[in-house]
Amino acid sequence: MTASSMPAVAVGDKAPPFTATLQDGGTFDSASLSGRKSLVLFFYPKDNTPVCTQQACAFRDAYEQFLKADVEVIGVSSDSPASHRRFAEKHRLPFPIISDPDSALRKLFGVPRAWGIFPGRVTYVIDKEGVVRLVYNATLAAEPHVRKALDAIMKP
Repeated sequence: MTASSMPAVAVGDKAPPFTATLQDGGTFDSASLSGRKSLVLFFYPKDNTPVCTQQACAFRDAYEQFLKADVEVIGVSSDSPASHRRFAEKHRLPFPIISDPDSALRKLFGVPRAWGIFPGRVTYVIDKEGVVRLVYNATLAAEPHVRKALDAIMKP
């Protein structure tokens, strides 16, 4: 099965393992968190657009709560590492951002396109065992992604 024909990752599924390029040029390997930390992976359409900036800043503002819960937060969009660096610096984002220029990670997770044309805005919460505990899809909403992620993390 190719990545483009992969079904969407759903709650209760094992999250697919992946490696990806970060804004600093380094590589993130999801296997590095296995058994150690939970992960909030939030896909957004584009750096420096109004709702995307609002969403990233909402995750920034709640970042300490995620750290206290032993959760890694990572953003994902198709922008270049250089664009992500500028975006992170401009908005003081404390978490890494993955560059997904060919949408391979979007396809792997089955992130739908908004209205069939724009990259979707979907947040995943993945527990320490790699099981997906939340899939939240809301294209025009920013803050609910953070609220829903925190709620999923705080559930026993």
